[in-house]
Amino acid sequence: MSECPRFQHGKPRFDQNTFSGRVRHFLDVIDPSTLFVTEKRLQESVKLLERFKQGTLPAGVTDAQLWQAQKIKQAIIHPDTGEKIFMPFRMSGFIPFGTPVVVGLLLPNQTLASTIFWQWLNQSHNACVNYSNRNASQPAPVSKFVQGYLGAVTSAVSIAVGLNVLIQRAGRLSPSRRLLVQRFIPFPAVASANVCNVVLMRHSELSEGVSVLDGDGNVVGTSKVAARHALLETAVTRVVLPVPILVLPPIIMAALEKLPVLQRQRRLVLPVHSLVCLAAFGLALPLAISLFPQVSQIDVNLLEPEIAAATDCKTVTYNKGL
Repeated sequence: MSECPRFQHGKPRFDQNTFSGRVRHFLDVIDPSTLFVTEKRLQESVKLLERFKQGTLPAGVTDAQLWQAQKIKQAIIHPDTGEKIFMPFRMSGFIPFGTPVVVGLLLPNQTLASTIFWQWLNQSHNACVNYSNRNASQPAPVSKFVQGYLGAVTSAVSIAVGLNVLIQRAGRLSPSRRLLVQRFIPFPAVASANVCNVVLMRHSELSEGVSVLDGDGNVVGTSKVAARHALLETAVTRVVLPVPILVLPPIIMAALEKLPVLQRQRRLVLPVHSLVCLAAFGLALPLAISLFPQVSQIDVNLLEPEIAAATDCKTVTYNKGL
């Protein structure tokens, strides 16, 4: 077992300049065990971190305890607002609360009503997760959330229903091939809607900008350029995220359903399907969000002239959001 590194307040435990370091970091971020942290434990963690900052730590507190305290705080409390994130919309709750929705999206023999329902539920959950984990360094009215939510849901449902209608009219496809194609419909619908969801839910960042910080954590200014970078990086992760989740389970289930045991025991299909979706979700989420660091760097020369004039730093940082 590797030695625990020296604790650094507000800094990631693992190297964010490497993909493997970011994966290890985000495995901590999405750890569902933090969903069961009590209010008392959360306050103890926050207090321990405050005492570290003040230099009044009790004797015997280890680096491992400090890293765990920071992990708990970062999993529950938004870094910009300082408020608790509602449990189903935390990144640590994305897999537990999102897996039933993924199972529903991938159910075979979808009707028009069921397609609309599962796409609506999926984009409703995504919208709340995107909003709850946004860069909140600048205030945004609730009306922006409502507009983004309606746009994201409308795009997802429209694309999914349109693709379903095309498949139904494709008379040349055999019933077995039509069923296989229908299982893949959720991917283009969800991938495109995910991008719309991120852009619409966080559109205020583009118009208002996000705070950029120097090496000491001081706000240098508000940048719309950094906001564009943040949304682009987040949108890329939302396209990559559904690839394993929505592509692998249909392939795996098409093979598994040919097994004699599932041919005889059809009631086992849904539980097996759920486990396959859970495994794909657990693989996809940390890999997708690890493509970029949460706290990203950008050259000052790429930002607005007034920001470049306000600091001597060559690079500044900003919270990309998740």
